[in-house]
Parts: sequence; C-alpha cells; structure tokens
Amino acid sequence: MTVALLKLEHIACRYDSEQVVRDISFSLESGQIACLLGPSGCGKTTTLRAIAGLEPLTDGRILIAGQEASRPGFTLAPEKRGLGMVFQEHALFPHLSVADNVAFALRKLSPQQRQQRVRECLAMVRLDNLGERFPHELSGGQQQRVALARALAPRPRLMLLDEPFASLDLDLRRQLNRELLGILKLEGITAVMVTHDQEEAFAMASHIAILRAGELVQWDSPYRIYHSPGNRFVAEFAGHGAFLAGKVIAGSEVSTVVGELASEQPLSLPAGADVDVLLRPEDIVPDVDGPIATRVLERTFTGANILYRLGLANGEHLTCLTGSHVDLAVGRECRVQIAAKHLVVFARS
Repeated sequence: MTVALLKLEHIACRYDSEQVVRDISFSLESGQIACLLGPSGCGKTTTLRAIAGLEPLTDGRILIAGQEASRPGFTLAPEKRGLGMVFQEHALFPHLSVADNVAFALRKLSPQQRQQRVRECLAMVRLDNLGERFPHELSGGQQQRVALARALAPRPRLMLLDEPFASLDLDLRRQLNRELLGILKLEGITAVMVTHDQEEAFAMASHIAILRAGELVQWDSPYRIYHSPGNRFVAEFAGHGAFLAGKVIAGSEVSTVVGELASEQPLSLPAGADVDVLLRPEDIVPDVDGPIATRVLERTFTGANILYRLGLANGEHLTCLTGSHVDLAVGRECRVQIAAKHLVVFARS
C-alpha cells in the first residue's frame, strides 16, 4: 500500500477566538501538485502555513511521508519536515551573492558538493551566469528565481508556494509558472501552491482544493472542478459562465428560455423541478443563422480571445468566448446556437 506523501486529516486552526480553518482533509501522492484556490480570507495561506509547521493545529493532524508532523499540542519544526518554501516576498539575504543565497541551505555538504548543487539549481532556473551578483542587482523575476533555486537546493520532498509570482506582470508570471511546473516534474517534487488565479491553478495542478470561509468545498481534478462543480459556489468561482432558469422536463432534459437542453446523463431531479443551468462560454457559438437572438452587453478583449456577455430578451444573459477575429461591438445583435455537450444543473434554492 502506497503511503501518501502529504495527508491532512480534519485539520483546524484558530487565531484567538476566530476559527480560520475547519475540518480540512486531503492527501497527495509523491509527484502530485495541488493548488489551494478560493476568495481572500478563505484559509488558503493558513492551511499552507499549517503544513509548513508555522501554525499550530487545534484539531486533526498532518502527516508527511506517513510520519506525524502536526497535531494539537505538537508541531514538528519546519526545518525537520523536508520542505522547500517559496513565498511572494523573496526573503533573500541582501549581503550574500546569488550563489551564496542558494548555498545557504547546503551547509552540511562538502564545498565541492555545495558548488555542484548550486550550479545545478541556478541552471534549472536559468540564472547560470548571475551567481556572483547580489539581490539588489536583479529584477523581481530574477529574485524570485533565486528564491526558487534556494528552495530546490536541499532536494525537498515537498514544496510549498504561497502566490510566489503574484507581484510580477502577467506574461512573466505565466512563463515562470511553466518553468516551475517543468522543474517540479523533473525533480519529482510534490507541491502545494496557494493562488487566487484560476488560470494558474488549472494549468499547474493535478488536484485543486476550493476553499470558502475556512472549509474545503471541493477537492478534485481541474477538469472535474470546471465541468462537474459540486455546488453553485464552485461553479461560479471556477471559470466563467452564466446560469439560466429552467425546469426539468423528464430524464435528462431541461426547458429554458433558449429551448430544451439535454444532459448526457440522467438528472437526479424529478420532472417539474425548478433548476439553474450553467452554460460555459464555450457552450455558446455565434452563428448568423442561429436560432437565438442576443445583444452584446459587454466585451472583454484578452488578445487571442474576446469574452462577451450577451443579453437575452427576458433579461437573462449568456457568456461567449470567441477568437479575436470575431469582433462584435457593444449593442450589436449577435445570433447564437447552444452547443452544450455536458449540462451542469443545480436545484434552485
């Protein structure tokens, strides 16, 4: 039986009288990457700090490679957990060179072994030629690469990252995320990353934890988080989309203002039930001969794509994502067809 590298069992954390995290459980196998995703104040960073040994538990326990690391009244020191940690603040030593910053965690190695590992880590983060520079001589992106190299240097079994690239511009953040993912996979390192960026989470993670008000709402693969959200909060939080009011006809069909929509699988709701149907942007296809008339209410240009909010005659709306070659002005009529292959339906509360 394989022992999970990281296992959280019903953990809880409290600040004074405030319960910040409650009853969170999940586990990761070696080499898997998890992202903690949710709105501000949902407990993401507290959960990460508890895994790091920087916050005590008031309930539950944390195991790393099968060994108990935290329980109420006991917290194994961070330096004894086999962790690498990268935070938004670089926390580099300003008086040390780049190479010496990376070598700081390698004091138990011989000078030759230390130099070799520093060279390897700087090569991984593409800073091979900057070892003699000091942190103040580097850009923000380069400083964060040094922080990553320093965390990688002692070959941690588990990497913890708290929005490490949030202060960087979007293009650089995406580039560094791609590089980080490649490094983690190359080194076979398990990782837990806090982010508020859905796109970042979908691109990086093998598993996503959606948190709300200190509780774990859904733990699943990125694909299922997007296509099979467990409740309306997850559906609204993870990705764009719009809800239409509907009524279950029978079996797998729902009647809506845009016509009858069919689910691939039978719905677990009785005929006549009032529901809300989630339609994602990719479910809505512009078509000059389409049966549904809409009007462009908003357009968001993202470069390669344009996200539209389309108004229906009854006041409801749809979202539609197109290539940027389909350029529709606000106020213009846009006829569409529905191409939903999978319906996400929730009983209306």
